Amino acid sequence: MNFQVFIELLLNNWQIILLFFTIAILYASVGFGGGSSYLAVLALTTMAFSQIRATALLCNIVVVTSGTFMYAKHGYYNWKKVAPLVLFSIPMAYLGGYLKISQHFFFLLLGITLLVAAISMWFSKIISEMHIKSTSKTTFLKDGAFGGIIGFISGMVGIGGGIFLAPLLHLTKWDTPKKIAATASFFILVNSIAGLLGQYQNIHFTIQRNLTIVLLFTVFIGGQIGSRLSNQKLPPFFIKKMTAVLIALVGLKILLKYVN
Repeated sequence: MNFQVFIELLLNNWQIILLFFTIAILYASVGFGGGSSYLAVLALTTMAFSQIRATALLCNIVVVTSGTFMYAKHGYYNWKKVAPLVLFSIPMAYLGGYLKISQHFFFLLLGITLLVAAISMWFSKIISEMHIKSTSKTTFLKDGAFGGIIGFISGMVGIGGGIFLAPLLHLTKWDTPKKIAATASFFILVNSIAGLLGQYQNIHFTIQRNLTIVLLFTVFIGGQIGSRLSNQKLPPFFIKKMTAVLIALVGLKILLKYVN
């Protein structure tokens, strides 16, 4: 990519780049990748739906990688509990990414996913406050089922699944809030990789290389900033509510267009 192409790319896509930067900061600050919001932004563009999924997953991977290592460094992973979640989610995310789906079905699924994600984000503070010190007894099959179902849906739509997993783990009192955030970060990372690999194996896989490179660099910087911000420095619940409203509006717009 030469300098002139780079400048034209920035001028033509500066709104998307700015939004991706902001999303990366916000989501990285609370251990998420931002896949649902990346999808919401790209769904309003002329980008092909197959490219939308791949771009969102690549951005997810870039944002959550450093956060996942930071959580591991501080010992927030209980690998015996994490293993069932990802053991089933990884192959299911791969399968979801590999499946050939129509544009109509993709946008219907995306619209529903965005609405569910918006509801999850809006009530995230309430869900977090419902968490008590005692934790429920987890089972291999129950956690495996959670991971497999979320992984499959995530692979098809192009997200990591943390926006669904984290509230579910809070509601079932799976572990402490910090360990749930760490688990969601790792879950997003491995499922994004698996879903992307599944898409890559599909003969219809395509991607806008130049724009994707710029967006990956953008979310990397934003993710580094976000992962170093504490909840005291950044008011995540307020911003997440504003993001939830925007995601819900995009989801409704998509559904109104594709529901016949």
